[in-house]
Amino acid sequence: MSSSELISSATNAQRPIVAPHEFTPIEDSVLHMSRVSIQRGQNLLLDEVSWHVREGERWIVMGPNGAGKSTLINVAAARLHPTSGNVGILGEVLGAVDVFELRPSIGLSSTLLAEQVPGGETIQNLVVTAAYGVTGRWREEYDAEDLERAERLLARWGIAGYSNRKFRTLSEGERKRALIARAMMTDPELLILDEPGAGLDLAGRETLVRSLTQLATDPLAPTPILVTHHVEEIPPNFTHALLLRDGQVISAGPIDAALTEDTLSEAFRLPLNVSRNSQGRFTAFART
Repeated sequence: MSSSELISSATNAQRPIVAPHEFTPIEDSVLHMSRVSIQRGQNLLLDEVSWHVREGERWIVMGPNGAGKSTLINVAAARLHPTSGNVGILGEVLGAVDVFELRPSIGLSSTLLAEQVPGGETIQNLVVTAAYGVTGRWREEYDAEDLERAERLLARWGIAGYSNRKFRTLSEGERKRALIARAMMTDPELLILDEPGAGLDLAGRETLVRSLTQLATDPLAPTPILVTHHVEEIPPNFTHALLLRDGQVISAGPIDAALTEDTLSEAFRLPLNVSRNSQGRFTAFART
């Protein structure tokens, strides 16, 4: 498709497929996107993406830089409305719901959020302020139960005793775990982790994978969506995958069908060998 055709297509797509108040998410869905497009100027960031996440599923989102992953998860986190198409999140429809009431049900950990944390913020405040959806404690009041929950979450993610440490003084791995603890603070139904393994060394990555594996086995845990560049970061018990390229879905569905040598090679435009060991861990490398 030429650039002029692409722009024309995006312009035509700006008409909503269904008005938000007329859109009904699929029953039992945690997330339901129907023909979602995002356009910024002449750039089409997402191109008619349809995606359905059900309760009990554990999703991976993969794709190269610029594929549209961050845009996709910002829509899924109710931080961004589509140019066209419809989005249902936890039974509510974007455009027909107060997103400030919806967002506490969605746990989000991302690099963008980390950049918004004030330099002097303590780890306890980083976690507990999620209850108000802010970064940077000011005049809010928190119950003893809130502070106790924050402490339990820090302990669960391996950074007990760090409450009074400044966020900026932590290692990269410790920051990632603190952000996940924050994402869990409101006891969300949907948990979105945007590249939590980025910048981690081998030990940090394996610690993260082990923690996410344990989280995914908890029947009371939120439905997780994990965004990553690397198949080695995929926990072995994640069930589904979505691959993006240039804002379009390459494949989506059960992980063994959606994440293959063919689909991964197409997404990254590089011939790849992909294997999975007996423990369920993936490996990928370029063909020689």
